[in-house]
Amino acid sequence: MNHPKATADMTALLDLPVPGMNCASCAGRIERALSALPGISDLSVNPATRRARMQTHDLPLARITEALDKAGYPAQLTTTRLQVQGMSCASCQGRVQRGLEQAAQVASAQVNLATGQAQVVHAPNLEPRAVARLVSELGYSASVITDGTKTAIPDEAAALRRDFLIALALTLPLFIVEMGGHLVPAFHGWLHGMVPMQALWVGQMLLALAVLAVPGRRFFRTGFRALSRGAPEMNSLVALGSGAAFLYSAVVTLAPALVPAASRHVYFEAAAVIVTLILMGRWLEARAKGQAGAAIRQLMDLAPDSATLLRDSRQIVLPIDQVQVGDLLLLSPGQRVPLDGVITEGAGRIDESMLTGEPALVAKTTGDTVTGGTVNGSAAMTLRVNATGGDTVLSRIVTLVEGAQNARLPVQALVDKVTRVFVPCIIALSVLTLILWLIFGPGLAQAVVAAVAVLIIACPCAMGLAVPMSILVGTGRGAQLGVLFRQGDALQKLATARIVGFDKTGTLTLGHPALTGTWTAGIEADRALRLTAAAEARSEHPLATAFLTAAKGQDLPAAQAITAIAGQGLRARVEDQDLLIGNLAALDAAGIAPDPTLMPHATGAADRGATPVHLAIDGTHRASFAVMDAARPQSAKAIADLHALGITTVMLSGDTPATARAMGTSLGIDDARGGLSPEDKLTLIRDMGDDSVFVGDGINDAPALAAARTGIAIGTGTDIAIETADAVLMSGDPGGVGRAIALSRAVMRNIRQNLFWAFAYNVALVPVAMGVLVPFGGPQMSPMLGAGAMALSSVFVVGNALRLRKAG
Repeated sequence: MNHPKATADMTALLDLPVPGMNCASCAGRIERALSALPGISDLSVNPATRRARMQTHDLPLARITEALDKAGYPAQLTTTRLQVQGMSCASCQGRVQRGLEQAAQVASAQVNLATGQAQVVHAPNLEPRAVARLVSELGYSASVITDGTKTAIPDEAAALRRDFLIALALTLPLFIVEMGGHLVPAFHGWLHGMVPMQALWVGQMLLALAVLAVPGRRFFRTGFRALSRGAPEMNSLVALGSGAAFLYSAVVTLAPALVPAASRHVYFEAAAVIVTLILMGRWLEARAKGQAGAAIRQLMDLAPDSATLLRDSRQIVLPIDQVQVGDLLLLSPGQRVPLDGVITEGAGRIDESMLTGEPALVAKTTGDTVTGGTVNGSAAMTLRVNATGGDTVLSRIVTLVEGAQNARLPVQALVDKVTRVFVPCIIALSVLTLILWLIFGPGLAQAVVAAVAVLIIACPCAMGLAVPMSILVGTGRGAQLGVLFRQGDALQKLATARIVGFDKTGTLTLGHPALTGTWTAGIEADRALRLTAAAEARSEHPLATAFLTAAKGQDLPAAQAITAIAGQGLRARVEDQDLLIGNLAALDAAGIAPDPTLMPHATGAADRGATPVHLAIDGTHRASFAVMDAARPQSAKAIADLHALGITTVMLSGDTPATARAMGTSLGIDDARGGLSPEDKLTLIRDMGDDSVFVGDGINDAPALAAARTGIAIGTGTDIAIETADAVLMSGDPGGVGRAIALSRAVMRNIRQNLFWAFAYNVALVPVAMGVLVPFGGPQMSPMLGAGAMALSSVFVVGNALRLRKAG
């Protein structure tokens, strides 16, 4: 199959799958929608293959997919994740992102400087390797990240440490020779009495050349390549600054007649110290990045590298990537579970704290599921694998965390606008500084020093790292706390939360209701329970388990014609009798009069926090039940923690108002609403405003989670794939909501601190480097001091972000 060339040319052949196209009429609507766009030719829409083929000319793929979305037929695109090497500053990040977005086959791209990764959404007929080549053509090495592979922030610290030490060893003698006389005046006279000045300068030149050519070559190789493309970045500034200092000094050394006598000074030590200090800063920054990625590495390291298979009564040890779904694995006492599976033999306890944060061991027996990465207790067991690679719970957790870490918050837009023009502006200011100092300054040497200082002190690195480093560390810390951010912007939205709405059943309660009372009129209690349990056996409502548990052991008749009534209950036919099971609203809607002898019991149960369930047989109210779902032990503290954060709490429940009020009062909730239909919940959630959060169990509350500005799903680790939530709490502890909000506030506060430092640093020190203080008797900035300040600027930003490792 021929694939289009991977190039940023805006002309391309597109072949887009359109799954929703089912007939010729669909094809006609799609063809009309696409034909209205300029730049499309050779359009072919085929309803049989459900594909749209076209030739595009200067038309972004995003425009095409937007037109298809509006027509009601979204295209099926492909997402590729890349590991990108060589990005060192915000300008690099912006160049890669713009280069990808300019490709005709790419719909969108997100590039993260902190993680060194890019997420690209593109047409399926553009292969992932071709996407990687798009980045390579921009001057950055890129490789495709495949599902299930272990990915982490590239560890460049070792190479940078080596280069820094080499540069330091070469720079120290040069620095001592040139600057030693400032510390010990006698040293200067002694040295020049021993060695002629010209010989000293030649020796310094050779040492500086070694620094620039060996450990410093990374700056020149990458920087000049970027300059040649008309897209200068941080390496370009370093290469220009240190290169200018070296070349000027070399001319003074080798051809002094070309330079006025008053300006015959050498700055070899400045060129070498600039490279050495910036290498030191890069090394410290790389070390800090490695610490920032520790959380996700810890998650990935939870998966063992091998497993013991039981095959033909023999035990075989195989690497994890060779295990297949359906294989039987032996699980020894104390061993970490290799992959997700179902226990086929044995029973014991599993430590699932890595998933739920709960320290208590969980009992497991035949038929129960276990999750890869959890730890077996003291019993040997056998399990059958049901998920491998990227399908395991642990892999999905890592994918969620990586996705959030690569997200771009809305606040990043301002940074992108500034960094896009930052480096060209710095180069222009450096040239302006050189000209002004030549006109108004004392000589050529001082003009060169000032121009070099401007190039060196500017730091787009700090601006580029300010947002993604905080997201990287914050989302990693969230994973350690059992909070998974499915959407990166949930961090920013949660920070402004002022009101939190909770579902009751399974969220604030245990989700294991029990039958606590039965009252009947004209029917025996056992028969009422038997009929109700028969009908509820086919129901998915959480309260159904209470009746099935109470009727366990009984021979239940078959139920027919089961019809669920949203927000009220259900109808069924059992043993030739028509049953209506539900709340008081269900009786009212059916025109069934409540039995006066039963209602006092139901009302009293509701006042105690139980849920009344009524049974009507053939149109007559025959029984009332009380079903109690106890509150989670952590719920009251979770509500108190939210109040301490200044959050208003609301509970939205389909239970009776009395039941909801009783539960709300016991937990300290500000506003408990009961008797709500699903439509009522959605309306109230939308009315709560933009600073609201809704928390549900992630199964029955999907519409509400989708309607909320920020939805948080609460449940076990197996619920992490809930598509409607912005964040997922791994355990059943509602206290995770407060931790998520506190963490998001800490992350946004950290981002503001980083941005202030990054912008204030450049705004304050670039003019100083230009020499604005000199006319007022102030100092002229030394390029060496500028290099040190620039190196420490990005280290400051990364170090500040690392404080989030203890947040929450």
